[in-house]
Formats: sequence, structure tokens, C-alpha cells
Amino acid sequence: MTIGFLQIDFLIPGARSLKEKRRVISSLKKRLHNRYNCSVAETDFKNHWGRARLAICVVSGESRHANAQLNEIVNFASADGGAQVIDYQIEML
Repeated sequence: MTIGFLQIDFLIPGARSLKEKRRVISSLKKRLHNRYNCSVAETDFKNHWGRARLAICVVSGESRHANAQLNEIVNFASADGGAQVIDYQIEML
């Protein structure tokens, strides 16, 4: 069993308040969870309007599958119009 952990840092250029930022991040979290059946949590920059960090976790029988799924999640998040991926890190546990 492999646990894949992904941490993504986002820039949210259109956010002018925490409410706008949370709307964008909440929508992204729901879509990631529904599409990839992964666990998603906002872990840092909670009080900054233009920044966010999400932690995403998947469990798989093979590390290759977990890695492929996490890379697909990064690509999906990068294509999101409300938030820009500025950095990410993948770890296998």
C-alpha cells in the first residue's frame, strides 16, 4: 500500500477578500474530491487573500498509480481558472 501526498501552493489573483478566496478554494476542493476521490484540506495561508496551500492525499496499491494520480491532480488544478499553481511537491509514504 502506498500513500501519496501532494502539497500545492496557489496564487489567487482575482481575490479581493477572504470571502472571494474561500469561494475559489472551496470550489476547487470539492471538484478535486469528487473527481479523484482524494482527501483535500487547506493547510496554510488561511488569512491571506491571494495565497492558498492545499494538501491532497491518495491511497493506492501501487506507488506508480498514486504518483500518476497526483500528477493528474496537479494538471487539473493548473487548468483551473480561479487559482494559479505556483509550486507543488509530491511525496510517497
